[in-house]
Amino acid sequence: MRGITSRRSSANRTSALAVAALLVGCSMVGPDFVTPDANLADTWSTKDAARIRTARPKDAAWWRSFNDPTLDRLVGLAYRQNPGLQQAGVSVLRARAQLGAAIGNLYPQQQQGFGQYLYHNRGEDLDGSLPISIDDLSYRTLQYGLTATWEIDFWGKFRRAVESADANFLASISNYDAALVSLSATVATTYVAIRTTEERLRVIRENVKVQEENLRIARARFVNGETSERDVAQATSQVAETQAQIPPLEVSLAQNRHALAALLGLTPARLGAELSVHGVIPATPRDVAAGIPRDLLRQRPDVRQAEQVAAAESALIGATKADLYPAFSLGGTFAFASSDIANRSLGDAFTWDNRVASIGPAFQWNLFNYGQITNQVRAQDAQFQAAVLAYQNTVLQAQREVEDALIAFVKADDTVRYLEQAVVAAERSVALSVAQYKEGATDFTTVLTAEQNRLREQDQLTVARGNVPQSLISVYQALGGGWQIREGREFVPETIRDEMRKRTDWGDLLEVKSRAPSPPQAPASLIRAPEW
Repeated sequence: MRGITSRRSSANRTSALAVAALLVGCSMVGPDFVTPDANLADTWSTKDAARIRTARPKDAAWWRSFNDPTLDRLVGLAYRQNPGLQQAGVSVLRARAQLGAAIGNLYPQQQQGFGQYLYHNRGEDLDGSLPISIDDLSYRTLQYGLTATWEIDFWGKFRRAVESADANFLASISNYDAALVSLSATVATTYVAIRTTEERLRVIRENVKVQEENLRIARARFVNGETSERDVAQATSQVAETQAQIPPLEVSLAQNRHALAALLGLTPARLGAELSVHGVIPATPRDVAAGIPRDLLRQRPDVRQAEQVAAAESALIGATKADLYPAFSLGGTFAFASSDIANRSLGDAFTWDNRVASIGPAFQWNLFNYGQITNQVRAQDAQFQAAVLAYQNTVLQAQREVEDALIAFVKADDTVRYLEQAVVAAERSVALSVAQYKEGATDFTTVLTAEQNRLREQDQLTVARGNVPQSLISVYQALGGGWQIREGREFVPETIRDEMRKRTDWGDLLEVKSRAPSPPQAPASLIRAPEW
C-alpha cells in the first residue's frame, strides 16, 4: 500500500509539473486581489493609561485571566463538545473538498474509458447495394478505448477558480475561528451570569432573614401595646414582597444553567457534575492589553473572513471574464475495434494492428452571446464591490465594538465604587432606624424605607460587580481573542471523522490541521497536483 501511495504521489507531481509547464506562459484575465483600504484609527478613543495597555495580549486564552478553574474547564469542554462549533469544522472540510474539485479542473476535464459490443442485423439485400455477401448481413462489432478532452487554461479561468476556492477555504477557517471566539465569550458570559444570579439570590435571602427578624420585633411591640397592628401588616408585606423576588431569579438561574449545558453539548441534568460547586463572581484583572486598532485586521476572525470573501469574489471576475475569449482545447481518442465481417474475428480487437487513434486541437468561441457573458462579468464585479464594502463596514463595526467594550470596562469599576458607598450608607441607615424603632423614637415606616433602600442598593451592587467581568469579556470578544487555541489541532473530532470515513473515501482531506491565517492575496501556488 505504501508503494502504491508513493507511485501515485510521484505521478501527481509529474502531472502537476506538466500542467505548470503548459500554463506558465498563459496569462490570467481579471483583477489581482489587493486588500481594500480600511478606515482605521491610530489609537483607541477610550483613554485610561492605568487600565488599557497598547501591548498585544500575551495569552490568547483570555478566560484564564479570571483565575477561575471552573470557567477554564467549561471553556475547554465547549471547545471539545459544542455541536455548533463542530458544524463549523465540518464546513472547513467541505471547503477543502471544494478546493480539491477546483484543482481537478486544471487537468483534462473530460476523460472516459469506453467500450461497446453491438449485434447488427441489416435485413435482406434485395437490390444488391450492400458491399457484403448475404452471409454478412448479420454481424457483430466490438470496440473499447480511452478518450479525453483538455481545455487549456489559456486565460486563467480555472486558475482563478482555484484562487477563489483557496480564499473560500480560508474564509471557512475564519468562520470557524469566529464561532470559537463567540462560543468562548458566550460560555464565559453565561457562567458569570450564573454566579451573579446566585449572589443576588444570597443577598435577597439574607434580607428576608433580617426582615423576618424586624417582623418579629413589630409583633412583639404590638402584643405589648407599644404600637399598632399597622406595623405588623407593613412588616409582613415587606417580607412577602422581598420573597417574591426570589422565584424570577431562580427561573433566570435555571435558564442560564440550561443555556450553559447546551453550549457544552450536555443535557441540563448532566451539567450538575460540571457546576456543582457554588462559586463567586470571577475576579477581574485591573487592566487589559488591547493592542491598537490595526491589530484587528489579523486578530478578528470576522474581519479576516470578510477580506477572504472579497478575495474569492475578485477571483471570480477573472473566471467569468475568461468566457469572453476563445477556449482552446486538446482532444484525443485511442481505441481498439473489430468485427466478425468476412474473415475477421472479434478477437482481433485485442491485437495492436486493430488500434484506432486520433488527436488534435480545437477551439470554441462564443462570438455572439448577446451581452450574457459581459453582463455576468458586470454582475460579478458588483458582487465583488459589495464584498469590499462589507469588509470596510466590518472593520468599522469591529472598532466600534472594541470602543464600546473598553468604555464599559473602564466605567464598570466606577459604578461599583459608588454603589459600595451607597450600600455602606444604606446598612447604617437600617441599623439606626431599627434601633430607634425599638426605642419608640420612630415609626416602622422609617425602618421599612431603610430596608427597601438597602435591598435595592445591595442588589444593584451585585449586578454591577457582575458587569465588571462581563464588560471585560466583551473587550476580549471584540478584540477577537481565543481562536488561537485551535492551532495545530483538527477542526473536527476523531469520532465524527471516523463516521465520515465509513461513509465516504475522503483520502487525506479529513486530516486538515488548523493553521495560522495567511493573507488571501498571497495564496499557495495555483498549479497543484490532483487530490484523489
